[in-house]
Amino acid sequence: MESRTETPPKPQGPADTRGASPGTPAEPPKARRKRPPLWLLIVIGVLVIAGLIYGIKFVLYAVSHESTDDARVDADTVAITSKISERIDSVLVDTNQPVSKGQILVRLDDVDERTKLAVALANRQAQVAQAHAADSNVALTSATQIAQNQQNSGAIASARAGILNATASASSAQQQVDAANAAVGQAQAQLRVAQSNVPSAREALVRANADLRRTSALVRTGDLAQQNLDADRASQAQAQAQYQSSLENVTAAQTAVTQALARYTAAVATASAAQAGIGSQQGQLTTAYGKLSESDTPYKIGAQQAQAAAAQAQVKSLDAQVRTARDQLGYTVIRSPIDGFVGAKNIEIGATVSPGQSLLDIVPRFGTYITANYKETQLGKIKVGQPVDITVDAYKGTTFQGKVQTIAPASQNTFSLVPAQNATGNFVKVTQRLPIRIIVIDPPADKPLRVGMSVETSVDITSH
Repeated sequence: MESRTETPPKPQGPADTRGASPGTPAEPPKARRKRPPLWLLIVIGVLVIAGLIYGIKFVLYAVSHESTDDARVDADTVAITSKISERIDSVLVDTNQPVSKGQILVRLDDVDERTKLAVALANRQAQVAQAHAADSNVALTSATQIAQNQQNSGAIASARAGILNATASASSAQQQVDAANAAVGQAQAQLRVAQSNVPSAREALVRANADLRRTSALVRTGDLAQQNLDADRASQAQAQAQYQSSLENVTAAQTAVTQALARYTAAVATASAAQAGIGSQQGQLTTAYGKLSESDTPYKIGAQQAQAAAAQAQVKSLDAQVRTARDQLGYTVIRSPIDGFVGAKNIEIGATVSPGQSLLDIVPRFGTYITANYKETQLGKIKVGQPVDITVDAYKGTTFQGKVQTIAPASQNTFSLVPAQNATGNFVKVTQRLPIRIIVIDPPADKPLRVGMSVETSVDITSH
């Protein structure tokens, strides 16, 4: 039996209906649509399954991760500044140039600093000489004081010995005074004896003279013999001799008394001098004690030591000035504190810089990190140490691995110049963002992370 497909009649407008004759037959209806091919159904099924799998993974990833695209590559950029005000002599690096730690970046004019260092060194050298002189004065004063103490101690011993000698001399002189006084008494006694013999000798001479005159007269008259006259003459000569001897004895006794008195006076003078010598020696002893007390005082050495200490302190002060001058000279050479790259150069040769003025910015070669600003509503389950997936706009298709290093203690708005004052005015709640620092683990060497690059981060909040 042959099947026949009828074609449905085409719809006609009113004009056609009017023109057709009533007896004309209607056209057959359209045939049914064909089913799509099996391979298309299979492809659609695979796509649907793949979409379901991807969608499930996306949903699971979205549920287990907190993501943000408000993130960038950061680093602890170092601003190179000058510590002194000086003119730039030379700039040895340029923008984007790699530099190493300790490499010279800028040289400043150092003529004034070298002059200041030379002056500081000269002042220190002069003060060191003064300090050495002060130390020598301490040693000299100490040695002089020891010598003076020994000398004054010897003077004390000598004065004491002098006092003993003077005392002995005074005692001896007093004994001589006593002996001289006794000799004066003895001489005076002998004078008195001699004087007492003179009258008897005079009387004997007078009698002898009278007898001689009488005998002479009688001999002339012949009453007596010449022999009697000779005897009376002999007696008269003897009496004359005795009288003369008694006078001489008196004179000798007077001389002896005078001599004894002179010796007595000399002995008294010697005794007085000896007594005066004792006083003199006692005065010398007192003087020696005073000199010893003066020389033995600790204040002399103390004053010299204070001067030496002041000189040494001045040396230390000048040492500090030398160090400052040397540091100032060292500040004319500005070196890189880290390994990195010159990010910005704000100076030119010949310009004068001020202390604290930014000259260069050094971006570190290593140690970059990610700063991701997460909403406060996302921070509930984010913890330090959780793994992070990082995608960088510059490197499509590459996922970097990292981990949460720190979470900021406050929102960025807290540190703004004009922080929010929610207690005043009309309050409008705004979701705040808090920065999270993420470190990148083993980034590929051929894909360097440069500061400022935009990144997207996803923190795995299911990890602890």
